Amino acid sequence: MDIGDDRIISIILVLALLLLSRVRDLLDNSGLFAATITGLTVSLMGHWTWLVLLFIFLVIGSLATKWKMEEKKLLSLEEANEGLRSWKNVLANGGAVSLLAIYNFIYPDQEWIYFAAISSISVALSDTLASEIGSLDNRTRSITTLQSVPAGTNGGMSPTGTVAALVGAIIISIFGVILSPENLIISEIELFFLLSLIGWLGCQVDSLLGALLENRGYLGKHSVNFIATFSGSLMAIFFYYQFL
Repeated sequence: MDIGDDRIISIILVLALLLLSRVRDLLDNSGLFAATITGLTVSLMGHWTWLVLLFIFLVIGSLATKWKMEEKKLLSLEEANEGLRSWKNVLANGGAVSLLAIYNFIYPDQEWIYFAAISSISVALSDTLASEIGSLDNRTRSITTLQSVPAGTNGGMSPTGTVAALVGAIIISIFGVILSPENLIISEIELFFLLSLIGWLGCQVDSLLGALLENRGYLGKHSVNFIATFSGSLMAIFFYYQFL
């Protein structure tokens, strides 16, 4: 497939993303604008396969956000704006992979770039499922003190949320392996295992930041999400150079 074909696929995917987001009420107007910029950046400067993974994150993450919305409302745990994602959500979860796409455009053909990009998306879905599904589990404990805390507390961990986090990471890992480039030096088994591990670990980073910084007002929710997803990319680079 030549560069021209890749660009055509990228543009089609961005249009499909915007259409689905509008029809299914996944993004508000600011989110649609941010998704357009992010989608073009990721697919044209990175690769269209990266955008497919972001697409999967958006769809599954939005479904999880709207899951049992009425119960979440009763506990004041629902996302604002009826679950519609804004530009802040888009940049919080797609900012890290966008930065990697820009880096790839400036310094192309880095062997670790795909691994690092998909790792950030693995963290994003892992954390989203942990938050949206685990928020209704009243067996929640603080990640720092292990004391019981109300469901939905920043930095809280629950059995349901922990399993959901792993499931989210595995979902991205499966598709990450399917869409991996042929010249990737990491074996498919290694890629699947590491994407799953990093996704889950990145979710724990998010919980730690939530408990230590967000609850004290030093960081906001979206800043925490961005740092956590970016930590997934950094972990991927670390594993690549230390163990692969």
